Amino acid sequence: MNTPDTVSSTPQDSDTLAARRAALDILTEVTEKHQPLDIVLDQSASLKALDTRDRAFTRMLVSTTLRRLGQLDDLIEKAQDRPGSIKIQRLQNILRLGAAQLFFMDVPDHAALDTSVRLTGENQMEKQKAFVNALLRTLTREGKNWLEKQDAPRLNTPPWLLELWIKDYGLRTAAEIAAANQSEAPLDITLKDQNQTAQWLETLQAEQLPTGSLRLKNNTGHVANLPGFADGAWWVQDAAAALPAKLFGNIKGQEIIDMCAAPGGKTMQLAALGANVIALDRSPKRLQKLKENLTRTGLENNVTVEVADAAAWTPKTAPQNILLDAPCTATGTIRRHPDMPWLKTPRDLEQLSGTQTRLLAHAAEILNPGGTLIYCTCSLQKAEGEAQIENLLKQNPAIARNPVTPAEIGGHKEMLDENGDVRLLPGHLKSHGGIDGFFIARLQKTR
Repeated sequence: MNTPDTVSSTPQDSDTLAARRAALDILTEVTEKHQPLDIVLDQSASLKALDTRDRAFTRMLVSTTLRRLGQLDDLIEKAQDRPGSIKIQRLQNILRLGAAQLFFMDVPDHAALDTSVRLTGENQMEKQKAFVNALLRTLTREGKNWLEKQDAPRLNTPPWLLELWIKDYGLRTAAEIAAANQSEAPLDITLKDQNQTAQWLETLQAEQLPTGSLRLKNNTGHVANLPGFADGAWWVQDAAAALPAKLFGNIKGQEIIDMCAAPGGKTMQLAALGANVIALDRSPKRLQKLKENLTRTGLENNVTVEVADAAAWTPKTAPQNILLDAPCTATGTIRRHPDMPWLKTPRDLEQLSGTQTRLLAHAAEILNPGGTLIYCTCSLQKAEGEAQIENLLKQNPAIARNPVTPAEIGGHKEMLDENGDVRLLPGHLKSHGGIDGFFIARLQKTR
């Protein structure tokens, strides 16, 4: 029953339950306990116990289920004799995993059905085995027709989020954003030494994007096993996230404050460009990861790491350059984090917007006159981007925009708004595979 957009990289002969057990545990941690998928994957003992092939299968199964969650729940609802009768979250997750295999993965129908029924029995739901079997069999008969009639982007986007995008961009662009989020993001990297671009293009079989980042054409296997990773020649960083550091211009020998630095992609970028970076973050655990990355890339001598609340941190002397990559809802990264829409709420947006306002005001206050402040978020909501800058300009007359030019972002003027701020949408660079949603503003303190 596989549809044209099924994931073809999943093994067809995985007939054991171990991978599905791990997938069920991981999915439950995300949907019931609201834990970020990356953290759950990193901490999952059942995932680590699998061999390489089954581990890849489990990751793909969970990611696909989360990416298509709205569609899967709609199909499961249609297949019930009494819609809304499923009250057990773990039972719902078993059905979601089963349906994901039926419609979006290269798994034989019988394997998806059999393993789903067996999982049900293993989870103290012996009486529900017949129900699971019957519902999934209904989906094998009727599901394809139902699937063809679905509005996938709408179903897979929480209504509150889609409404915000419609308000910010209009119905057409909001629909394009939701549609772009259905695709898995490609893997982009930033080189430590830009002079080695030609070498790594060939070694990694990559392409160079107009913005300068390298994009791998074949995103398979574990990143740490790729040539150059262990040697610190490059790090993973979406092309959108690689733009803010470049907008300072020539920063060799200059000091830059990276106010919310972890996990460190932009810190490493600034250091590799020759800057002396003071990297701040309030999380010691996240800063430990940053330190590990600095050691791997050999950039630790260019960076001073401090555990600090950036909204209250005061430098000894007023900095000339500040990068503020503020905490946000991260809705611009849904393609690579399919759990994100289901973990965030309107309350998160409200709280994070308040944090962004405080950080931005403090950064503007401590910046040296004549200095540059670059503010960015990986959010699609204008409340976390454009609105923050407009508010700052009203509150602090000493701050002015220093507009970004098309030449600084690969010549793509469609990525700039009327004020010269960068507003990236997932559909930009579509011919290359898209890009993360992002907002960037370059500001200057005039007095």
